[in-house]
Amino acid sequence: MRQRIIAALGVTVLAVTGLTACGDDSGSGGGGGKIVIGVKFDQPGLGLKEGSKNTGMDVDVAKYVAKELGYAEDKIEFKESPSAQRETLLANGQVKMILATYSITDARKEKVSFAGPYLVAGQDLLVKADSTITGPEDLAGKKLCSVTGSTSAQKVADKFAKTVQLQKYDTYSKCVEALAGGAIDAVTTDNTILAGFAAQPANQGKFKVVGKTFSTEHYGVGLKKGDKDTCEKVNTALKKMVDSGEWQKAFDANIGPSGLKLDPATNPPKTFDPCA
Repeated sequence: MRQRIIAALGVTVLAVTGLTACGDDSGSGGGGGKIVIGVKFDQPGLGLKEGSKNTGMDVDVAKYVAKELGYAEDKIEFKESPSAQRETLLANGQVKMILATYSITDARKEKVSFAGPYLVAGQDLLVKADSTITGPEDLAGKKLCSVTGSTSAQKVADKFAKTVQLQKYDTYSKCVEALAGGAIDAVTTDNTILAGFAAQPANQGKFKVVGKTFSTEHYGVGLKKGDKDTCEKVNTALKKMVDSGEWQKAFDANIGPSGLKLDPATNPPKTFDPCA
């Protein structure tokens, strides 16, 4: 009798454990669980957190994709994803996907799978309003800032100004603070990011985007390497967002106020990379 009671208790414990596990779903199928999505917290117009609220183009695309995957907005947890940590966050399963101005490159494809692109930008320079810098060729001997984990500053050094002095911080907001204080001469990253900083009310009149892009950056949705199933679902969601007009609404609300004009031939994107 004692053995039968112990066995029955064991079955009950297993059943309760199984029910508990079923209720925690952070994968791609919804099912009442939550989804953790990586975004930036310091990029106005793209991924910005003020108080408990996340806003920006990346955030709105993330919300739309999550909805199409079966997650209500209150089931989304946004996790800050600095450039240097993105691959690690995906590999460790700390996030399901990342939408954080994450340019698709061959080198990154070796570690990460990408859906998209959902936005096409170009590398540019942010300088003080009275600066005489008109392009990357003028940066010889100047101090140039970008962030750790980004290839932007190194690209300038390799292609345009061998003597440029590279200064790296962990966030672009720190680069902009250094620019305002005169510690550096320019900040380089994508025009979409720079325009957002220049358009902030506290920065209006202080900075200008040079407006001479010298690269093409395809923003993708970063996924754990080999997650083809989620990749295909995300591409389907992105196509629906573009076709429905919701992409344009998100762009107008988030990037439109900066006055930045992007190439209508590539924005919104009309084709998406095949999932591998």
